[in-house]
Amino acid sequence: MVGIASAATHAYRARGVPMFRNQNIRAGALDDRDLLFIDPLFELAFKNKRLKGGDLLTARTGYPGTTCIVPPHYGSAQSFTTLITRPKPSSINATYLCYYINSEQGQRFFNHTEIGGAQKNVNAATLRGMPIALPPLSEQAAISEALSDVDGLIGALDRLIDKKRDLKQAAMQQLLTGRTRLPGFKGKWEAKRLGDVVDTDPENLGTSTPRDLLFNYIALEDVDRGTLRSFSQQVLRSAPLRARRNLRDGDVLISTVRPNLQSHLLFRSMPGVWVCSTGFCVIRCRENATYPAFICSHFFGHEVNRQIEALLTGSNYPSINSADVRALSMMLPPFEEQAAIAQVLSDMDADIAALESRRDKTRLLKQGMMQELLTGRTRLT
Repeated sequence: MVGIASAATHAYRARGVPMFRNQNIRAGALDDRDLLFIDPLFELAFKNKRLKGGDLLTARTGYPGTTCIVPPHYGSAQSFTTLITRPKPSSINATYLCYYINSEQGQRFFNHTEIGGAQKNVNAATLRGMPIALPPLSEQAAISEALSDVDGLIGALDRLIDKKRDLKQAAMQQLLTGRTRLPGFKGKWEAKRLGDVVDTDPENLGTSTPRDLLFNYIALEDVDRGTLRSFSQQVLRSAPLRARRNLRDGDVLISTVRPNLQSHLLFRSMPGVWVCSTGFCVIRCRENATYPAFICSHFFGHEVNRQIEALLTGSNYPSINSADVRALSMMLPPFEEQAAIAQVLSDMDADIAALESRRDKTRLLKQGMMQELLTGRTRLT
């Protein structure tokens, strides 16, 4: 197997016969966004690795045990590095088997039987030894159809969320540049240097700060594209050296380390003392001059990110500093129009968040259905 995989690696081409790897496997579906190909002549030497529609591919490594079904249009593809299962239609429904392997019961089995050191993996013998709860074929088909219907709803919600995000990006392109004006606003837009209209890093913990100060700390890894995913409680005497920037409601946190990842945040006040890492440049808007949510939105838009990308070009380490942030240029309308634009974009964010919440609840519903239907606790009529 090692020899085959090594040979396949050297046979990769820009086009030819599709070749699926462990990283192409998602639970229930193939991900062909990073698809590789092999030379047709090479493929002829390994006909036993040729796939058929309805085959199951199980990842050996990465997320070992994760399984998907090969769709009919990839029936002539190959896979050298994954486990291939060809269900017998007379005894088991392929979709049911795929759901079962990806279920909590199936994945728990893999967790108990994984082999290897730092990189866990599963092999064909492990997969063959998996115990499976099998109802009659007709019930397998009914269970598969019920779960597939829920997957269809999840997929539809994913597509709608992507569409809404694209619409928001298009709206940002128009609204943040003044190309499209909101009704009732006619004031002049002006290009401003950011440092001329906001204050940066206005408050920092000084040497006189009590060493027993308890605070909530936001590190760079706690922020994900406008969302605060986590934070930690710290005492100054033992806190990270980067924990120095005091925060107030409405401060905008701009990640200066790998800013292309857009780990920026509009901070909203919560109980307690809040401090963030010096890996952020903290922007504090000036009263009746700059609106926090409007300024923050610019850092997710094209114009400001184009300037940031220019600063990073040729740099060995992708970072900027607070001086770079102050030097950024952006188009600013009067304060009232900034607030109105920010509200429009906020409403779009709320719409997306509601859809994401609905999708996440549907995923939980599916997990509950799998627990009931794939174990026989609940039977379909």
